[in-house]
Amino acid sequence: MRLSPFAPIDAWLCPPPDPARVGWLASTTYAHRGLHGGGLIENSPSAFAAANARGLGIECDVQRSRDGQAMVFHDWELDRLTGASGAVRERDAAELGGIALSGSGDTISTLPELLAQVAGRVPLLIEIKSKREVRFGPLCLAVRRAVEGYRGKCAVMSFDPRVVRWFREHAPHLVRGLVVTEEGHRTLSGRYRRHLSLWRGKPEFLAYDVRDLPSGFATAQRKRGLPLLTWTVRSEELAERARLHAEAAIAEGAGLSS
Repeated sequence: MRLSPFAPIDAWLCPPPDPARVGWLASTTYAHRGLHGGGLIENSPSAFAAANARGLGIECDVQRSRDGQAMVFHDWELDRLTGASGAVRERDAAELGGIALSGSGDTISTLPELLAQVAGRVPLLIEIKSKREVRFGPLCLAVRRAVEGYRGKCAVMSFDPRVVRWFREHAPHLVRGLVVTEEGHRTLSGRYRRHLSLWRGKPEFLAYDVRDLPSGFATAQRKRGLPLLTWTVRSEELAERARLHAEAAIAEGAGLSS
């Protein structure tokens, strides 16, 4: 097999992690935003409790409140999942904590509340939300503060290589991953952008869009020692694809039944 011209640069700028440091990532299937559905809302305490009860790992999303707290919530806006509206980042944590998740008795949690609930019983993946016009440093700092002293297995990850690099520089004790979707861009320029994100972020694992597997980029990184997780596995067919091409699945619905 011909060696990729990017391979020597990958090895130089993003060396593989110590297997003992990242081996736990492959130990479980992760419930995407908790075990939601059937009346349980994504990223809710009830969904996390259900995942805990089944012994599943948990994947969650966090973004920052106006007063600098890490809040467990996926969308930038409140509208889809609550009876409130507007941006999450425009409200303080106490106010967000009083907002009910639609159709449930749950409210929006802070990351420290989620960590206290999980209490190290299952592994946890924390996806840090980022977009160009929102400063990412304060949220990274809030996450670092939240996990200080946490004894369970947890890792941070983001689509944004700047976020991944921040944790490498400011919280090197935390395992960090790069979330990747190819979105059909398998041209040379698309490959270069993926390698550039790898070089900038220096992740210790990848969380890859299952629709893109098998992928030459993902396979090459996996072969040289970066664990490969894959999302979002929503069917038995995709679960089989995950088993063939990744260490672990981030799954929901039918993707958790096989």
